[in-house]
Amino acid sequence: MVMNLQVRDLMYFAKVAELGHLGRAAEALHVTQPALSKCIDRLEETYGAALFERSGRGIRLTDAGRLLQERVRLVERTLDETQREIASLGAGLSGLVKVGAAATIAEFIMPTACRVLHEEAPAVVVELQIGMNDVLQEALRKRLLDVVIGPLGAHDEALVQIPILADDVVVAASASHPLAGKKATLEAMAACGWVLPAQSVATRQWLEAVFAAHGLPAPRAAVMTSSIAAVPRLIAETGLLSFISRRNLEAGRFTPALVELPNPVTTMTREFGVVHRNDGYLSAAAKRLVEIVRGLNEESNDQFNRRPSNTPSTSAK
Repeated sequence: MVMNLQVRDLMYFAKVAELGHLGRAAEALHVTQPALSKCIDRLEETYGAALFERSGRGIRLTDAGRLLQERVRLVERTLDETQREIASLGAGLSGLVKVGAAATIAEFIMPTACRVLHEEAPAVVVELQIGMNDVLQEALRKRLLDVVIGPLGAHDEALVQIPILADDVVVAASASHPLAGKKATLEAMAACGWVLPAQSVATRQWLEAVFAAHGLPAPRAAVMTSSIAAVPRLIAETGLLSFISRRNLEAGRFTPALVELPNPVTTMTREFGVVHRNDGYLSAAAKRLVEIVRGLNEESNDQFNRRPSNTPSTSAK
């Protein structure tokens, strides 16, 4: 009975925190405002801290209140995840699988993986979120995703990382760029403008470290974008350089054509893999999707590592 009261109080607190107004929260919860006030009083007494403070005609969370709101959201997500997991035990290959994927993976791996999974288990729904790896990893930690398929990061006790394939990230330019077809030195690249992701993204950090190691300024970002899909067109239209997967440079894939500016110093080999939480239960459907992605390993490596015909094997500092 006491536990039920505490859970109810926390759910009521969450609604007040969401609406920032006792009256509106009471109306939404179909309870009286005095009853809701007593609920907040009980919580503040239990935790020994004020959870709200007045703000104009409404109320706002204190620092303690924001912390409790964050923890309540975590509990709600955990309960939702538990319900899905238990239901999946009896239902087999069915239910919802929340997958985060890097743009390259989403384009070249996930279509085949989703086709195979749908053929085997048409009752499974895949919710696919495409984005930068730092954003996806954060969503995974917050339990907003079940699995992330993308570049692997540094060792993290909270995450399980399973390598599946390798990929090269290279400097790319429009075929009409002045450096196209030439030995592109770091000095020449440093004089150009770039299309780059945010500084929190690992590929940009790696590229900047390369230039710094050679005593050169970091590549100058003229355009910053979180949309990988927009990068090829941006390169072609602006005449800027960028740092993208070699797989995106297949001959004929884009118009105007894009080419690699080959330089072993600016070629980053990274590992892609499947990442899930160490403490997270994977449903049968999620496990099967992971197996399918891993099964595509050999074919994917052939595709990712195939050097496009318009890329000369030139080296330059």
